[in-house]
Amino acid sequence: MKRKLIAAIGVAGMMAGLAACGDSETASNAKPEDRKENLTVWLMVDAQSTWPELVKDVNAQFKKKYPNVKVNVQYQGWADKAKKLDTALGGDKFPDVVELGNTETMQYILNGALAEIDPKKYENSDTWIQGLTDTCTFEGKQYCVPYYAGARVAVYNQEMLKKATGSDALPETEDAFLKAMDKVSKEYGEKDKRYSSLYLPGRYWYAAMSYVAAYGGQIAEYDEGSKEWKGTLSSPESQKGIQHFVDLVKKYNKADLTKDEQDHANVMANEKAGVIYGNGWEAGSVVDGKNNGNAKLEGKIATAGMPGPEGKALPSFIGGSDLGIVEKSKAKDLAEEWVSLFTNEKSMEVLASKNILPNNTKQLEPLKEKPETAAVANAVPDAWFTPIAPGWTSIEKEEVLKNMLLQIIKGDSVEKAAKAADAKIDELINKG
Repeated sequence: MKRKLIAAIGVAGMMAGLAACGDSETASNAKPEDRKENLTVWLMVDAQSTWPELVKDVNAQFKKKYPNVKVNVQYQGWADKAKKLDTALGGDKFPDVVELGNTETMQYILNGALAEIDPKKYENSDTWIQGLTDTCTFEGKQYCVPYYAGARVAVYNQEMLKKATGSDALPETEDAFLKAMDKVSKEYGEKDKRYSSLYLPGRYWYAAMSYVAAYGGQIAEYDEGSKEWKGTLSSPESQKGIQHFVDLVKKYNKADLTKDEQDHANVMANEKAGVIYGNGWEAGSVVDGKNNGNAKLEGKIATAGMPGPEGKALPSFIGGSDLGIVEKSKAKDLAEEWVSLFTNEKSMEVLASKNILPNNTKQLEPLKEKPETAAVANAVPDAWFTPIAPGWTSIEKEEVLKNMLLQIIKGDSVEKAAKAADAKIDELINKG
């Protein structure tokens, strides 16, 4: 399938993009000290709050080579970034480099918004984490650079666990883990009927699909015969995973079963949960008193690999961010150099020092042994991702999965709800 450039930026935008290619090629022949372009970089606020020194250092390195190029780093919030980016891409004031969550990249690849990149121009590209590389790849070509990785793990209250079980170490097998949750429920649930030893929201599709993956199921698969994607949530393996998830929700979640995971860190901060299944960084959110967390829980919240069915760790969804170079940019070569500096081995060392997972397996390895990062680092290599399929870029994808789970919570059978979800997935995933 050809990328849909016109659908993303219109005919005028496409022509501007084509002209930009020529401008960039001409400019790249000039001496570095003679370059006078502006380079606009959109990064998410995480870089501003957690590794601002990395941004400053990379800009300094860049300026040393290109003293007359002005780099303008603009920090974006996750809530409105996509809307702002879509508007910018349709006009004449757009970033040259943009950070995208790895679930967003395929949409912009298909719409022709991102320029193709050559992995050989970037350090450690031969060891980039495969799950991130996949989110940047379409039809054998790559359109973005992996930035950092993330995964979901068990985030738990050590004090509560120890009081109920005598140990603050999370059990490694699911059988032992659930027995521990039963003890935590008895210890705290009898006093507070809204307390959940294991807080799994009913519409938490990331968690539900992790259980699907644990049983060998998947959301959809590509059928070589029909050359189409097919929803596979109604397969025996997927149904088993969905049922397992729903059973855990109904047994251990004593709050509103119809919510998703958006506020589960706050639920733990309010001491209404013993364990949540979340991103590794959410352990920090629980104790962040400046942002709805509970500073009194500092030192009591830990992370561990989430135990899964059949004696194995629960497969995690691969999270993280990628960096794309905008197709319409008039300074693609400069954008390429900036991204290369920002994602090289030296830069990844800065992220690793802050317990942020780097973009490559080489530098990820030491973090597997570090207590603060072991759980999430070990979850990355075997993590799963949503189908790398054109129609799956729609926001409707999440609603299909959330609605399926909600219908089951309300009483529909797993088989009925899964078949209905498959039909909707077939419609969405192939419509492009």
